[in-house]
Amino acid sequence: MHTTIEWQPVILSLKVAAMSLGFVFVLGISAAYSMRCRDFPGKAAVEALFTLPLVLPPVVTGFLLLVLVGKNGPIGRLLSEYFNTQIIFTPYAAILAGIVVAFPLMYQSTKASFQGIDQSLEDAARTLGASEWKVFWTVTVPLSWPGLVAGLVLSFARALGEFGATIMVAGNIPGKTQTLPLAIYFAAESNNLTQAGFYVIIISLITFSLIVWLNIWSKSRRGTLSAREIF
Repeated sequence: MHTTIEWQPVILSLKVAAMSLGFVFVLGISAAYSMRCRDFPGKAAVEALFTLPLVLPPVVTGFLLLVLVGKNGPIGRLLSEYFNTQIIFTPYAAILAGIVVAFPLMYQSTKASFQGIDQSLEDAARTLGASEWKVFWTVTVPLSWPGLVAGLVLSFARALGEFGATIMVAGNIPGKTQTLPLAIYFAAESNNLTQAGFYVIIISLITFSLIVWLNIWSKSRRGTLSAREIF
């Protein structure tokens, strides 16, 4: 029996993961830097909230998003009233799910990188007249770049493989919201093992390639730094 392979889930998943990554990069760095520089009452609770999607079942995360952005939720009502639009059961809902589940990985990786920076280097830049903005982009970010790259790779892979939260807020609409994990599940459920296997190979190759690239990049960077120390 001939099976037609649909590429739309692959394309959609890559788009969703890439767009999620853009938001996660900005939000993760901003949150990690703010938490590093500020102490305030309830900081531990805020940090716990940031990492909560990492330990919650994805379906629970999806349900909470549905409560917030559904047509009867507070955000959903605002979108409907002021913009005459809804994001549930659209590709934007899949992007939102990707952002929420990938954010903790970017936040934790960035936070660890920022904490490992020698603050005397940042202080030295300030004494030379650099603004906080310039210190951040010319000292903090370059020194923490390995952790940022690791966070980006892990976040992309996490958004690419998201299932539970996505199906709750975006549904499984072929050609519209059906991402790779959803396509795998429903192809296997309908006993279309050829198509399910094809999608499994695709997503496995993508994530495997990302991890291999990250390992090679990390080793080459360590080698470059070691060479600089020698010479």
